[in-house]
Amino acid sequence: MKNKFNENHKLILTGLILLCLAGGFFVSAGVAGAETGTAPVYVIEVDGAVTAGLQSFLDRQIEVAVEDDAQLFILVMNTPGGLVDATLKINELFLNAEMPVAVLVAPSGAIAGSAGAFILVSSDIAAMAPGTTVGAAMPVAMSPEGTEATDEKTINFYASHMRSIAREQGRPEDLAEKFVTENLTLDAREALEEGMIEYLAGSVPELLETVDGTEIEKQGVTYQLNTIDAQIKEPQMNLREGLQDWVSDPQIAFFILMLGFLGIYFGLSAPGTIVPEVSGLILLILGIYGIGLFDTNTTGIIMLLLGAGLIAAEIFTSGFGILGIGGAASLLAGAILLPTEPLMEADWYAAFLVTVVGTVIGLLIIVLVVAQRVLHSRRKHQSGSDYFKPPERGVTVEEINPEGMIRTRGELWKAHSSNNKQIPKGTEVEIVRSETLKLWVRPVQEAESAGETDE
Repeated sequence: MKNKFNENHKLILTGLILLCLAGGFFVSAGVAGAETGTAPVYVIEVDGAVTAGLQSFLDRQIEVAVEDDAQLFILVMNTPGGLVDATLKINELFLNAEMPVAVLVAPSGAIAGSAGAFILVSSDIAAMAPGTTVGAAMPVAMSPEGTEATDEKTINFYASHMRSIAREQGRPEDLAEKFVTENLTLDAREALEEGMIEYLAGSVPELLETVDGTEIEKQGVTYQLNTIDAQIKEPQMNLREGLQDWVSDPQIAFFILMLGFLGIYFGLSAPGTIVPEVSGLILLILGIYGIGLFDTNTTGIIMLLLGAGLIAAEIFTSGFGILGIGGAASLLAGAILLPTEPLMEADWYAAFLVTVVGTVIGLLIIVLVVAQRVLHSRRKHQSGSDYFKPPERGVTVEEINPEGMIRTRGELWKAHSSNNKQIPKGTEVEIVRSETLKLWVRPVQEAESAGETDE
């Protein structure tokens, strides 16, 4: 009986051990399957110029993807080119990313021109949809006559850089170099035959199916891709990156720059209007940033300082609200482009931006109220109200011929000679009449002489 009891216990114990081992096996298999089956794939689509905003966006998203243990980062690209500085930073970003990076030129009819060719060559996995084209990466320079090939020294530098990238990624160096030196272009099938790309794929799902099971070796680490059932994440640009992307588009940046120059020119041609000068200055700074002469951090700081200066100028001068509105707009743009500090939490920036927007709205309300009161008082002055009578006399602070400035009651006024005669600087004048914000004046001596003659 005792032996039978022990045998039963042995059978139960053996069964429990086998059950635990089987459970452990299935749990292990389940975990492994979860890791490979649910490891996400990040997909970013680019349809347009390569800009500083795109570079900032890709930089942030690759960092997010690495933290999310993503197995692959895909850039779906259709671009005619873009900024050199942004392109070189994207090359560096892709080459040093702690995960495989794929570039897909799609859909059919898309191109990877100029900067796009550099980006495609720097990827770990290069693919193109049928009917797409890559190449024509010779750098160009802007001139009054249009665009033209840059100097030979610059071409040689970028050709060497393209060759270096191709060598690092195991692609034909001579062919990559010709993208720059000879403006070589290849269609998708030619690029595949020449070894410039690894796959033909018309879409992201087709590419994921094609690369499933592929091993990618990068910086001494081997990555196994299991992309058939991978979760696809398609993040979008935030406000800061969107503004950067819009402003740094070469066509828009050039347009903004020209508007800035025109605003300043018209402001200097017709002083006192304020609007062209303020808007021109803000647009000029954004245009300089857009063409790549200022980096994002520098532009953000300049816009914040400009905004503070314009707000201060509104407080101490009668800008009729224009300086305040310009300052508020500049503060808002500067806050959006504010340098990102790696040691600060993302929530801090969101809270800071809300604070800035609230402050700007508050300032705008105050400025508009003050401007409305000033305009109201000016209208009373124009209508001859007893509340605000125009001055009776003043002294010229510059020669009036036939227009100039006079000082009266501690204020500077624009004046016009009533008989269009020249009035020297320092002459005491009498106000004959006022129209809007301009005074019509004549010398006091002349007025007194006229009075004696009348007598």
